[in-house]
Amino acid sequence: MVGVGLFFIGNQELAEAWLNQYGLLALFFIMILEGAMLLYFAPSETVVPVAVAALADSPSDYATIAVIVAVSVVGATIGQYALFLLAKRGGREYLLEKRWFRIDESQLDRFDGWFDRWGPVAVPVSNALLFTRGMLTVPAGFAEMDDRKFVVLSALGTLVFETALALVGPRIFRAALELL
Repeated sequence: MVGVGLFFIGNQELAEAWLNQYGLLALFFIMILEGAMLLYFAPSETVVPVAVAALADSPSDYATIAVIVAVSVVGATIGQYALFLLAKRGGREYLLEKRWFRIDESQLDRFDGWFDRWGPVAVPVSNALLFTRGMLTVPAGFAEMDDRKFVVLSALGTLVFETALALVGPRIFRAALELL
């Protein structure tokens, strides 16, 4: 419900308000939509550090941070798996004709090339890097990668990325605010 509202109403301030009000449940639904590449306005690069700031008692509240990372990884992986299944079952033309799918054919060709060149290892690597998160989900689906293998590799890359965001992101935001 929360994620659906973000998709249709969507702005980052709303995501922050829902994180403050609904906590981990809001984070879970936001990350599902983010993993499915439906939340361009509220990427995990901002959502996870905001969740840490809103939900953790301090930057050294590692138990809460671990829960935030776990919820983020599970949510994002569910979203990526849903997109993976759409790509696997619907195919290239199906996705390219959908208005919500915001990757054009030339970008998709580039991501297909990455997957063709690097194979399944490209999934966790792309999920662990800024600007490429989730981009290899669709080519993995087109290539009919094994579902379990995709979920494990996707979750591993997402775990690396979300952990880095949760540990470093809030510190970077605080330092930037001090400069202002």
